[in-house]
Amino acid sequence: MTPPAQKIDQQFSRALVKVAGGLIHLCGGKALIQGAVLRDPVAGFAVEMRDGCNAVNVTFLLWSAVLAFPAPRKQKALGLLAGSLIIQVVNIVRFISLYYIGQYSLTWFDFAHGYLWETLLVLDTMVVFWLWVNRVFRVGAVANAGR
Repeated sequence: MTPPAQKIDQQFSRALVKVAGGLIHLCGGKALIQGAVLRDPVAGFAVEMRDGCNAVNVTFLLWSAVLAFPAPRKQKALGLLAGSLIIQVVNIVRFISLYYIGQYSLTWFDFAHGYLWETLLVLDTMVVFWLWVNRVFRVGAVANAGR
């Protein structure tokens, strides 16, 4: 990425970590937020949200699919907004789960981080797109897109 895009990406990652940390605190857990790092104050285990961990890649995948699909602009805007929100909610759940998994087992952390959640995020993106396409067809927007 270009330096301006890297800076935006890093700020976005930090914002997601703040949300994740806030949710942990809200539910009675403990976590220190240090930029894009979430750290357990007792055990010291930390997880960092780096480029690629913030689900921007699968969000762009969803955007590409939605924008390429023949639907009215209003339906596309709804798909982009709702889909992006759903993907980020799943990603925050992913990040929090990795924070807790890593405190108990680095083996399970590596598996969950490298395989399980990567697959689930891509599947989530495909399901979000599929649900959006079904909604577009239900409202008859595809037939009216060319008019």
